[in-house]
Amino acid sequence: MTATDLGPGTPAASSLRDAVTLTGRILLHWKQRPVSIVIGLMFPVLMVLMFGYLFGGAMAVPDGDYMDFLIPGMLAMTMLFGLESMVVAVTTDTAKGVTERIRAMPVTTTAILAGRSLADLLNSLVGIAVMVGTGLLVGWTANRGFLIALGAVGLLMWLRFAFTWVGIYLGLLLKTPESAVAVQVLVWPVGFLSSAFVSPDTMPSWLGAIGTWNPLSATATAIRELFGNPVWNAQGWATEHAVTLALIWPAVLTAVFLPLAARQYRALGD
Repeated sequence: MTATDLGPGTPAASSLRDAVTLTGRILLHWKQRPVSIVIGLMFPVLMVLMFGYLFGGAMAVPDGDYMDFLIPGMLAMTMLFGLESMVVAVTTDTAKGVTERIRAMPVTTTAILAGRSLADLLNSLVGIAVMVGTGLLVGWTANRGFLIALGAVGLLMWLRFAFTWVGIYLGLLLKTPESAVAVQVLVWPVGFLSSAFVSPDTMPSWLGAIGTWNPLSATATAIRELFGNPVWNAQGWATEHAVTLALIWPAVLTAVFLPLAARQYRALGD
């Protein structure tokens, strides 16, 4: 019996139990390679130090400090960085035959994909905690209270949830870790062509338009607003409705890539 043989009649409680079990398997795997996990968590910290202290002196943010502008942007970037590790993890499981062994078990497709997503979200929470701690150490502050700050964290997790499904789909589509290098190359332009490090208003007009409507920019601008941090005088509809866009963009990405990931998973081995 394969995972896809179990249809809608499977009890929700059973699917949830399977998802939690598979999440535990991924967390146990991470426990066996702590060095790579620590490096992944520390990389955004290194970028904060580089951009904040090496280049920050040249960044004149109106009505604020560059570090207060940078930390929310790096929080959003950290959500994007997870896309690379997700693709590599999925392609590695496929290449080693782990995915096929799991497919041969009486586990629903929903539970398998949800387990992967849940493990990634737990890792993202740790990444957010590390970045918030780093921000506090370098002088960043959240100025609008604890509950509103939790709302900002919720937007970050919502973005990561969407990127998780993008990563799962690409990982299943590419199938081998070597092919995942292409995704690692593409992540950087997407990340830098946003408001994570500078205002899109400082870019050439056509690049600025792309940067303004980048999903990453929507979340970065929204959490700056929620944290009470400067937004670098960015103007326009996208900036004025950043929170709305930060809700809509991940919903669109999830609506597109979650079904694609499920269909690609079912198609494995065909």
